[in-house]
Amino acid sequence: MAMAALRREGRRFAPLISPRPITAVRSSPIVPTHEDEGPIGVRYISTQVVRNRMKSVKNIQKITKAMKMVAASKLRAVQTKAENSRGLWQPFTALLGDLPSVDVKKNVVVTISSDKGLCGGINSTSVKISKGIYKLNSGPEKETKYVILGEKAKAQLVRDSKKDIELIITELQKNPLSYTQVSVLADEILKNVEYDALRIVFNKFHSVVSFVPTVSTVLSPEIVERESESGGKLGELDSYEVEGGETKGEILQNLAEFQFSCCCRGKTFIISLSKESG
Repeated sequence: MAMAALRREGRRFAPLISPRPITAVRSSPIVPTHEDEGPIGVRYISTQVVRNRMKSVKNIQKITKAMKMVAASKLRAVQTKAENSRGLWQPFTALLGDLPSVDVKKNVVVTISSDKGLCGGINSTSVKISKGIYKLNSGPEKETKYVILGEKAKAQLVRDSKKDIELIITELQKNPLSYTQVSVLADEILKNVEYDALRIVFNKFHSVVSFVPTVSTVLSPEIVERESESGGKLGELDSYEVEGGETKGEILQNLAEFQFSCCCRGKTFIISLSKESG
């Protein structure tokens, strides 16, 4: 009797039992509470962060503008000195001449560069031309050496031509260049280097974005006298009357030293120009 009653009750509640298995209830995604917010996973920057960023950019622009004004002022000052220095070495070039094709045994390539970079291809151009002059003046009976002014030329030439470097002078940008400083520099080179011809490689300044690679040749007094006696194209030195008891060799010695110091003064201003234009 009891079993029969259970069967009847089972048939009574059968329609109420779900045939599908019970699954876990998944939590619904969090609905944004603000209208400005987007879907989940998208990153937003607050208005205050944007304002701080804009303020920082404006401050950087002001600092950059001030730096440009200071650099332009320094560049104008050095440019004026470089242009005025041409009045010293150009007359000596006309007086003693400039013979890049003169054939001598001892050549010294004076490469002028800067101690720092950020000035375009000024330094690399000087190094390339110096290497070309070295090859042109090399031979079985010739001797060619380097004199390097500036850290950048030193870094490039030491790798390939360390044994051919006679003298290295760096850190020329610590103090403002003057004729006294450059005269000491030229005297240091003349005392430590034996030469028949100095090939000064530099970049002639035309504008902030225009530098022309140039080579100036300064001959030793012996070569100047030799070329003058052989009818070489040296200028108009013999057309001048010289007073005093000095011989022609002594006069040429003094002129050659002064010419080299004047040339170095005009060329080493390129170091400051490249620094400021960079």
